[in-house]
Amino acid sequence: MIDSIARPGGGERLAVENAIGLDPVRFDRTLCITRWEDGLERAEPAASILGRLEEAGVRVIKLRRSSRGAIWAWWPLIRALRRERTDVLHGHLFGSNLWAVILGRASRVPVVVAHEHMWAYGGNRIRPFLDRDLIARYSDAFIAVSEEGRRRMIEVERIDPARITLISNGIAGFQPGDGVTIRRELGLEPGDPVIGSVGHLRREKAYEVLIEAAALLRDEGLSPVVLIAGEGTERAQLESLIAARGLSGRVRLLGARSDVPDLLAALDVAVCCSDFEGGPLSVMEYMEAGLPVVASDVGGLPELIDDGESGTLVAPRDPGALAAALGKLIGDPDQRRQMGERGRRLRRERWSLGAWAERIEALYLELLDRRRR
Repeated sequence: MIDSIARPGGGERLAVENAIGLDPVRFDRTLCITRWEDGLERAEPAASILGRLEEAGVRVIKLRRSSRGAIWAWWPLIRALRRERTDVLHGHLFGSNLWAVILGRASRVPVVVAHEHMWAYGGNRIRPFLDRDLIARYSDAFIAVSEEGRRRMIEVERIDPARITLISNGIAGFQPGDGVTIRRELGLEPGDPVIGSVGHLRREKAYEVLIEAAALLRDEGLSPVVLIAGEGTERAQLESLIAARGLSGRVRLLGARSDVPDLLAALDVAVCCSDFEGGPLSVMEYMEAGLPVVASDVGGLPELIDDGESGTLVAPRDPGALAAALGKLIGDPDQRRQMGERGRRLRRERWSLGAWAERIEALYLELLDRRRR
């Protein structure tokens, strides 16, 4: 169960992979999308996601829940849970975790799983209470995606460690993209240094820090092109900052892209300058593309990046530190190549989508067996 696929982030993407990846011989699979909107069948990336689900034989339940108070919108899901004697209900992200526990227990679903994809763990008084005293207490497993996430769930939210299951995220491998075509499309020369990032334009992604770092690099005589792929509520503020720093044309907001492997192939260095992260799929994709990664030293990022080996960790919200790390890599193509190769090797060894799906499947069967006994 997820809220929406209109602008899917890592949690939504993994929920889709969860439904597709389960063994169809052993499992009847349904994905419930609780905030369905007209027109998504024709809009990307939702249309492609629906096509993949249909091809894999996954049923989709679409709920038109327009607000938190639209309780009646849950009826198609409640009816399905009761009539079909559903064995497992798995929520992804806070809203779906909360409703999965409420509806799953009310519908007598044997196993309810909640999946925490990471949040800031600060500035919200009610969230820790709901996570601890409702979601963790009444779910059969509360999944954390990183050791740091698990630690914060225990220390900040005071959740019983026995209620938490650690399952690190994973991605599928992909073929190298066509970076030459992307550079030609964007009017870039083959030798232009290009820095990039992929993600929603939300405040916690801290893209203003990357823009400020680009201004510092320009002032030092370096002029890399910075490409940011994604859409979101921060676009207007970021556009204003780009103009104010005189970086129009050098920092480009590309909007949502469906050709991410090609875009990554056009980059020299990838950046994740977020305020918090769990196990970001974007960083795993950077690693699979053979890119060195400069990232904030926060959340689960140190668990992905071996500092100095597959990338560089810098203090969050520090444009100077980010600019210094980027400037060093821009001037050292050998180090970029070596870091990228190490990162790709680590990704393939530790964070595969197949291994992730197997762990989810094994968890379902273990919890079902425990309930039956």
